[in-house]
Amino acid sequence: MQSILLLRYVKWHYLDAPRDILRGWGNILWFNFNYFSVPLLLQTFFSPWRRIAWDYGRGFDIGVYLFTFSSNLISRILGAIVRSFLIVAGLVVQLALLFLGSLLFLFWFVLPAIIAAAFIYGIFLLF
Repeated sequence: MQSILLLRYVKWHYLDAPRDILRGWGNILWFNFNYFSVPLLLQTFFSPWRRIAWDYGRGFDIGVYLFTFSSNLISRILGAIVRSFLIVAGLVVQLALLFLGSLLFLFWFVLPAIIAAAFIYGIFLLF
C-alpha cells in the first residue's frame, strides 16, 4: 500500500503537476501578450495617436493643407513612439515571465531533493 502511494506521488510530481504548471504558465504568457496588446499595437503602429486627425476641408489652401498635413504627421509619429514603448515594455515583461517561469519549472523538479536535504541537515543539527 505504501509503495503504491509513493508511486502515485512520483507520477503526480513528475508527470501530472508539470503538465498543469506548463498549462498555467502558458495562460500567464498568453494573458501578458494580450494585456499589452502587442499584436494590435503592431497592426496599428502608424495610426494617429488616439485617432486624433485633422480634416483637410473643402478647397485648396496651401497654408491649411500644410498645417493639416504636419498635424496629422505629428499625431502619427507620436502614436508610433508611444506604441513602440508599449511593445518594448510588453516584450520585456514577456521575457521576464519566460525566465521566471523556467526557473520555477526547474525548481519544481529539484524540490523533493531540497526537502530531503533540509530534513537530513535538520537531523544532523539535532545530534
